[in-house]
Amino acid sequence: MSEYKKAGVDIDGALDSVEKVKRIAASTYGPGVLSGVGGFSGLFHPGVFSFEDMVLAAGADGVGTKVKISQAMGKHDTVGIDLVAMNVDDVVTSGARPLFFLDYIAVGKLDKGVIEDLVSGVAEGCKMAGCALLGGETAQMSDIYAEGEYDLAGFCVGAVEKTGIIDGSRINAGDILVGLASSGLHSNGYSLARKVLLADAGFGLDQYMPDLGRTLGEELLEPTRIYAKSMVELIDLVDVKGIAHVTGGGLLGNLSRILPRGLKAVLSLDWPVPPVFEIIRKAGRISRQEMLRVFNMGIGMAFVLDPDLVGRAIEVLMNMGIDPYIAGEVVRDD
Repeated sequence: MSEYKKAGVDIDGALDSVEKVKRIAASTYGPGVLSGVGGFSGLFHPGVFSFEDMVLAAGADGVGTKVKISQAMGKHDTVGIDLVAMNVDDVVTSGARPLFFLDYIAVGKLDKGVIEDLVSGVAEGCKMAGCALLGGETAQMSDIYAEGEYDLAGFCVGAVEKTGIIDGSRINAGDILVGLASSGLHSNGYSLARKVLLADAGFGLDQYMPDLGRTLGEELLEPTRIYAKSMVELIDLVDVKGIAHVTGGGLLGNLSRILPRGLKAVLSLDWPVPPVFEIIRKAGRISRQEMLRVFNMGIGMAFVLDPDLVGRAIEVLMNMGIDPYIAGEVVRDD
């Protein structure tokens, strides 16, 4: 055994894993990819897309303590989808089309099966988003992560026509807020959810929850819904003035990032809320205001547009198989 392996880093195992990861990543390649996983850098040629005055959009994010659920359940093939979602759905809020994605996986001890599951999830997310998994890094750090532990981070680059940038600056009082249904918790609020459900209430991840129709662990590992591809199609057809990805901070907190000064959003609060949120609220005796501040409460992405265009936007989204809801209105903040 090499001295480096004794110190906790398996070079040979890592090289073998890279070969399998290369094959997984290749399944996401499309126009623009000149070289991907395996080199010192991935190469992407944006010229294959027809931009007259291209602007790049970039984002970086992780999945937080949701990884504690995947590790506890020994199921590692879905959090990669979450990782992609958290990034591509940030990037698309500017009107950008996601082009490529890179991941960073830090582990305590290399387990090739786990790495392949994680990257398979990332690749699946990239396919859902319509972008390429261009590269990444797996770091073995046994002094930082215990055996069986890992963390994930991701980075997405997209492109948008300069004249097509969406930044919320055109939003006016009277505009309508449309929300897109979430698949559950997505990837935020897990520190609170884990404390309330597992530590305080004493529920088990393998416990069947009648209100959920499945085990708690299955609910908590439900992947984050990816809206990017659908939103790219929508903004080609409908004039969208502002887009908010609803992550930490809830719907109001994230909407405040795109509303011009002097405006605020008034929520309708009448969309269907997935039952997991009520379970958390009751178990933790959490106020509804705090729930709205921490969780997405059933709306994973929201956008603002002129009232005359709401019907058209809803029609387009429903034809894509997405559930849209009129979630509120923009008013003056006097």
